[in-house]
Amino acid sequence: MIPVSKPYIGEEEKKAVMEVLNSGMLAQGPRVAKLEEKFTEVCGVKHAIATTSGTTALHVALLANGIGLGDEVITTPFTFIASANSIIFTGAKPVFVDIDASTFNINPDLIEAAITPKTKAILPVHLYGYMCDMDKLQAIADKYNLVIIEDSCQAVGATFKGKVAGSFGTGAFSLYATKNIMSGEGGMITTNDDSVAEKCRLIRSHGMKRRYYHDMIGFNFRMSDLHAAIGLAQIDRLEAFTQARVNNAHYLNENLKTVVTPKVKDGYGHVWHQYTIRLDGKRDRDAAVKRLADAGVGSGVFYPVPAHKQQYMQDLVGEYNLPVTEQLANEVISLPVHPQLSQSDLDTIVTEVNKL
Repeated sequence: MIPVSKPYIGEEEKKAVMEVLNSGMLAQGPRVAKLEEKFTEVCGVKHAIATTSGTTALHVALLANGIGLGDEVITTPFTFIASANSIIFTGAKPVFVDIDASTFNINPDLIEAAITPKTKAILPVHLYGYMCDMDKLQAIADKYNLVIIEDSCQAVGATFKGKVAGSFGTGAFSLYATKNIMSGEGGMITTNDDSVAEKCRLIRSHGMKRRYYHDMIGFNFRMSDLHAAIGLAQIDRLEAFTQARVNNAHYLNENLKTVVTPKVKDGYGHVWHQYTIRLDGKRDRDAAVKRLADAGVGSGVFYPVPAHKQQYMQDLVGEYNLPVTEQLANEVISLPVHPQLSQSDLDTIVTEVNKL
């Protein structure tokens, strides 16, 4: 089976973990600080704050920007559930806006109609590694005095007009095992705002500036040096990993003929966390996934049930009619695009997908 994702674990990662184990410094320490420094360089920002996961990164980023009880945050329904859950964790309400079928991302032309006096932020998701139209989002945020919290969990290194994901507002990244670079579990917040950065550091560590002196209520969302050691070994390969993904995606785009393939607009730097095709509505997506699996090609459906269609979410925020999201949720299939694919793997993927 050609897996849809395959974490790279080399000798550098193994050595880095053993060095931490031998040091006896397992909790948050110098390696976390070094990984944070590396992230500021990658994203071109002043501050990076490590957390336990992409979910906690989103949660802390929202809290640090003052999002709380009774507020509304506009976001996309076509994403992993953590994007909406992180809003709910703060006491705020997610407000869903439909997506653009050509990008899979939130449709900026629909956002203004969803703004109310309770709206405090926009949480765009750079889905599959492809950034949202940040010019339009920034213009709306400026017009209505809204905060932007970038869900960049799938988009480390992605760019929009030369500017990197996580550098437009407050960014949140995931270092989960299947991400483009990973630490097993982990997250990162990025910002140029000194005040937001300070609040993030307090919130992730029980509200402490000084040990056992608590300035505010907080959580234990600290990354360990064990996880950071893996992330440090990975982040130095980010450029090479990304180029491999770009090359693999280009090959698939050039050779797949029977499905709708993803396209990249001028000015966007896609990092291809997922390579996602669409079947037309006349074909059975689940049957196609099974046919690929039977032929040895792994795939994934991200995501079969949009956030606004989850039963508990409907109980919390009510029902939405979002036709583009609902259509695409029945059509998408993500194919392997990771750096460890061989040319033989790519040829097999093309052959089997073109049979669908």
